[in-house]
Amino acid sequence: MTKQQEPIGDVRLSPVGKVIRVVVAVVGIALLINGSVRASDDAWPFGPMSQYAGSVADDASITYTRISALTDAGTTVDVPLNIEGAGVARAEIEARTGEIVKDPSLLQSVADGWARKHPDQPKYVKLELIRDTTTLVDGHVDGDPVPEVLATWQVRR
Repeated sequence: MTKQQEPIGDVRLSPVGKVIRVVVAVVGIALLINGSVRASDDAWPFGPMSQYAGSVADDASITYTRISALTDAGTTVDVPLNIEGAGVARAEIEARTGEIVKDPSLLQSVADGWARKHPDQPKYVKLELIRDTTTLVDGHVDGDPVPEVLATWQVRR
């Protein structure tokens, strides 16, 4: 037979418990402010996730970053930028575009990820980081996207 439990009265935090909670809150807020000021996805979860879309003006340009690959089979393909494809997400490439432009060898990890995950598929021999720009006029696409090659990398075997 179980004994019916009596309700527990108000539980008060000790001064140490209050200090710990305040310190945790202040540190969390400081990390969020730091990540927001730096505006870098590298600080996630204490920074912005820049891949979340916002509204676009009716007369604006929209950019889309992608990686194109020439394979050892002689075909040109867009690299699937996700964990299952090349092992790296598009958001990571977008966040590191400036670094990749300065050091295209960073694209080697994309080729390595593809080869590791898809050993039975054609290998990448050359990668290009491309930014496509689409122009909107009155909210409608005006012409074809304009590609701009930002970086090129000859894959090392």
